[in-house]
Parts: sequence; C-alpha cells; structure tokens
Amino acid sequence: MRAFNFAGNAVEFIGKMPVFKAKNEDFFKNWSPEMTYVLGFFAADGNMIKNKRGAHFIAFYSTDRDILEKIKFCLGSDHKIYIRKKNLQNKNWKKAYQIQIGSKEIFKDLLRLGFMPNKSLILKMPKIPRALAPHFLRGYFDGDGHVSASEYQKKDRKHKSKIIITGLTSGSKKFLKGLWGVLKKYAVVKGGTLFYAQGHRLCFSSNDSFGLYNFMYKDAGKLYLSRKKVIFEHYFKNLLRA
Repeated sequence: MRAFNFAGNAVEFIGKMPVFKAKNEDFFKNWSPEMTYVLGFFAADGNMIKNKRGAHFIAFYSTDRDILEKIKFCLGSDHKIYIRKKNLQNKNWKKAYQIQIGSKEIFKDLLRLGFMPNKSLILKMPKIPRALAPHFLRGYFDGDGHVSASEYQKKDRKHKSKIIITGLTSGSKKFLKGLWGVLKKYAVVKGGTLFYAQGHRLCFSSNDSFGLYNFMYKDAGKLYLSRKKVIFEHYFKNLLRA
C-alpha cells in the first residue's frame, strides 16, 4: 500500500506501519542526461518486480557500490543499499550490492519506455533522443560493458603493439543489434563483431573503442564508473608515449 506526504514523496506501508522512503516518482517521465544514464544502467543491471501482494518494485545491482550511490542520488532515494546474498554454487561469486525501490509509478513509466519484468532475454533497444544517446550508452557500459588493454607482437615486428578491446554483453541479441545500429547510424563505430559466448557479445577493436570513448564520456560530468574510464585513459596516455 502507498500514500503520499505533502511533499509528493511516496510512503511505503509495511504491515500496518507506514515507512517513509523518499524517491522521485517522476524521475523517468522526462528525458535528461541523468535519467538516460540511469535508464541505460537499468537496461544492463536492473529488474522490475511485482510481488504476490501486488506491490511494485525496481531494483539495481552492481559489484561497485559507488555507482549505486550515484544512481540512488539521481533518484532522490534514501533506500538502503544491501549486500546481495552469497551464491555458494558460483565459484566466481564476487561481493555484489543492490538497491530496491518500491514505486508503482516508476514501474509504470519503465513499462511505457519499453521495459518489463524478466527482460534479460527479450529486451529491445528503446528509442533514445539523439542528444542523450551517449548517456544511455555510458549507463549500459557501466552495467554490462567491459574494456581491456593489452600488448601483442607480430612475427615481422620488433616492437609490441598496443590494443584495446571494448565490449557489451546481453542476454538479448535483439537489444545488442539495435544498439549497434544506433552506434553505426551516429557514426560512432564503423565495425564490430556480434557473437555468442555464454551470452550475446558485441565487441569493438581499437579504432572503434576510441570512438566509443569520445562518444559516451562527452558531457559525462561525474556520472560514470571510474574504474572503467581509467582503463581507456591509461591506454591513450601510453599510446601517446610510444
């Protein structure tokens, strides 16, 4: 059950006791850089839940607590960030965090934007305003993207070459194909490879990685995952020294 206080924030009821939890119920109603970034992150690592009592929730997950703190701030939320229960069956389990927010209004807005519960395998690329596409990409990349820099040596060369590979993963091939099409349409990338390996993967080589970096970090402010951005910057810095 939900009611509203005089400020327009939602009050969640647990049993018969009202528990005030602040959040911006209108966050996904209007496009903005912050809204679009959070939407991109939600496309990667978010979930929509409707329980047996009919209550509606959205949730975000990450191994990086700091990015959930930033998303929490964007949403005007004072909900607690929890450590997810350890999966004893997964040998590669890492400490992960989650934040869950109850809001039928936000749930409805996400449905309107093309999202749904259990979206992983069926999600399609939503329509994003051109000017805000970099923020959506950055949000998705911070959730389900990866970047790695390395060196390799060709047989006919004396010196090693530096390369950087950027990739995006998803359970939905349609989503990645749609996102790839947007990136080509806006001339962010020229190539790329889409393949399946324990999930659908879209990978880009060095030249396209440079284009992705310039595109998604333009006007980013402080809304990004630092550890991934640093890999790009370290690679470009070393490339200039070579």
